[in-house]
Amino acid sequence: MHRAEHVRSLRETTAQQIEDVRGTLKDLESELAKEERDVARLEGGLSAVLARMLGNREERLERERAEVVAAMERVDGHRARLAQLEADAAAAAAELAVLDPASREYARLLAEKEQQIIRSGDPRARVLADLGAALDRVSAELRECEEARRAGQAAHEALGVVLRFLDSARNASTFDVFGGGLLADAFEHDRLTSADKAAWHAQRALDVFARELADTGIAARPVMPKVDTRWFVDAFFDNIVSDVLKHQRIEKTRTEVKNLAQWVRETRTNLKGRQTQLLAERTQLLTRRKELLRPA
Repeated sequence: MHRAEHVRSLRETTAQQIEDVRGTLKDLESELAKEERDVARLEGGLSAVLARMLGNREERLERERAEVVAAMERVDGHRARLAQLEADAAAAAAELAVLDPASREYARLLAEKEQQIIRSGDPRARVLADLGAALDRVSAELRECEEARRAGQAAHEALGVVLRFLDSARNASTFDVFGGGLLADAFEHDRLTSADKAAWHAQRALDVFARELADTGIAARPVMPKVDTRWFVDAFFDNIVSDVLKHQRIEKTRTEVKNLAQWVRETRTNLKGRQTQLLAERTQLLTRRKELLRPA
């Protein structure tokens, strides 16, 4: 059982490392793709023509190729690290498959001993019964907190998608205020339309989060702000006044979504704190139960 607990801890740590490496690897692969595009542009295309005219094509091409090699080495190194971590995780899972029956058998024997004591009229019976009820309550609350935290994570990720589209729309709107024209309007409208679609998904995620929070005793009714996607005004009354008003609407919506995301983060942090308290309470209850079941 002690070995199983140790391996579970190792598995959790390894899982977090795998998640971190995958995130880093994704960024590095994007960086590598960018470096490869830079080389391709210098090998043929407008960048190559301009570099020839400036007389520094070969120098720039050599530098860009060196950056590709360096980026590729970083990607390969992290891929190898990921493969090793995944092998470690698989080994831990295989060992746990062998060790888990010991934990289940120990739990079964403790439960059997507990029932024997309760049926025997032993003075410990009442205390054990109360401990069992308390453990059931704590376990249920832990499960509800974890379900709420997972729902909160999904809601936060969905809000992040909306914010990315709004950030892009805000950048286009800033450009439009200073004379971006119809192209800026079209891009801005596309980003706002995407943000509107993502907002519906985020609202569904927030609804799920609110339902899970209700199970933990927290009442909440989070509502996504409306994303203004009006195109008629942009197309037919395109001027500095309408551009500034658009920009203000986007900024207002973005601020409201950021506030929602902050509320989700803070609520998840509170849930994590509650989980920590419940885990400590469960540990105390289990310790007390083991002491009562320990042979005299």
